[in-house]
Amino acid sequence: MNRRTAWRLALAGAATSALAGGVAWRQQRASSAPADATMAAEPTLWQLRFDRPEGGELAMASLLGQPLLLNFWGSWCPPCVAEMPDLDRFARDMAPEGWRVLGLAVDNPNAVRSFLAARPVSYLIALAGFEGADLSRRLGNTQGGLPFTVAFNAKGAAVRQKAGATTLAELQQWAQQLR
Repeated sequence: MNRRTAWRLALAGAATSALAGGVAWRQQRASSAPADATMAAEPTLWQLRFDRPEGGELAMASLLGQPLLLNFWGSWCPPCVAEMPDLDRFARDMAPEGWRVLGLAVDNPNAVRSFLAARPVSYLIALAGFEGADLSRRLGNTQGGLPFTVAFNAKGAAVRQKAGATTLAELQQWAQQLR
């Protein structure tokens, strides 16, 4: 397969994910309990490592012991970009209570770096690449769209998930329920 064909396939996959994300965003479906698939994927999640856009690596195990909001996103995804200010605010407001926010980019690393140079955020960002879509499915994202957000308690168990964009009020409610 030549480079042009590989890029076309990647773009087609991104477009498909964007379409699915748009559908999920419009439906605004939320789940109060993780699916069985989420439970099975959790131990694997904490063993993963991801490259960081600025260099270095993030070990998911380093985030255990504190509540975590995990958001799958792409720079090409309008609802993902729209919810980033709320995620950023949540990360700043909830840091004193021990919360961490991680944005896992389901995207090309160079596109993520360019995006973050223009729109920096205060929360952690890691590079999942297009394989991140598979990880989000294993965590309960049955439609495979973006954005997709999962809240984990300090023990690393998924307690909330949502396909589609979140709001600051919604995230604050999730945090309140975990107190």
